[in-house]
Amino acid sequence: MKNILVVNSSLSSANGNSNKLTSKLVTRLKSEHSDLTVVERNLNDMNISHLSMEEMIAWRTDKSTRTSAQEALAALSDTLIAELQQADAIIIGMPMYNFGVPSTFKAWIDRVARAGITFKYTETGPQGLLANKKVYVLAARGGKYAGTPKDSQSQYLNDVLGFIGLNDVEFVYVEGLAMGGDAAESAWSFAEQQLERLSA
Repeated sequence: MKNILVVNSSLSSANGNSNKLTSKLVTRLKSEHSDLTVVERNLNDMNISHLSMEEMIAWRTDKSTRTSAQEALAALSDTLIAELQQADAIIIGMPMYNFGVPSTFKAWIDRVARAGITFKYTETGPQGLLANKKVYVLAARGGKYAGTPKDSQSQYLNDVLGFIGLNDVEFVYVEGLAMGGDAAESAWSFAEQQLERLSA
């Protein structure tokens, strides 16, 4: 593991609990791998817009015939995909908002899930094109949902990441953070143990 891509999406940026989780794991990994290269994307600071038809048309237009405006539109997706392709491992900081992923993360997914580049359609269905990459999802939640029918977030992440070939996904949850001091303290203690195991 030499190249790590960190994708954070908390509205609270560095103060967000999911961001704190990713920071803890990166610190541990850096202490054990001196040659580690880390690229970090804070989606909240990037202010990525919703995907537009104009942007999709720019992707589908051959590079040799794109206008300057189309080049600019395609540049964001091209850059984000290149970061994924170059990464050996991806660390995703994932808060839960209204039982789903942050809209900024969905906007990121819309830029990196591109037919012919990160997935393709075959006679037997879609095939992901990003292979041999480990993904760690560090999920922070105010309530407790993991393993219950209300945890639609984890299923979505497994599905959408698998769609582009990222099938080796491991979750670490810190839950119950809004359920009182004791619950939050216990949640962080458990998460720390999990992070220690991941970086061992």
